[in-house]
Amino acid sequence: MEATSRVPAAVDALLALLRGSPALELVHIQDGPPSTKQSADRHRLYIGWSPGADQAVDLQQNFAVAGARRRDEAFSISCYAESRAGDKDMALRRARVFEIVATVEAVLRASDAAPAAPTLGGTVLWSELTAGALDQVQDSEGSLAGLAFTVSCRARI
Repeated sequence: MEATSRVPAAVDALLALLRGSPALELVHIQDGPPSTKQSADRHRLYIGWSPGADQAVDLQQNFAVAGARRRDEAFSISCYAESRAGDKDMALRRARVFEIVATVEAVLRASDAAPAAPTLGGTVLWSELTAGALDQVQDSEGSLAGLAFTVSCRARI
């Protein structure tokens, strides 16, 4: 049976690419929302979840050509990166969270080592980081910078 969506394969491929990146070695990469037992890691990256997002992935499909044999699919994967520490140095938290997201963007770009990166290993036609929103919090436990962002994809099924 042919897949009715490329979403599951694309999310799995994105997670595999990110987990294989040496630049994210010290970042806890979570598939979906945080669990009830929070990770103690100071730097986190969530794929398929963002605080306040209504859904993990937003998708749309349309017929690709006459005859209704193929469909075009466009979807956006909700993601969230955060950096936290027990200090009040917001500039460091903000810089670190943008470094994490810059690494995500670099992983999605084609290179000699990863020519199929933008296609998420062939699961989509292309993918790219498209939108972001920065949150900052300071409280008695320290500082936190969080960056909600989306990875947008286009596929043919």
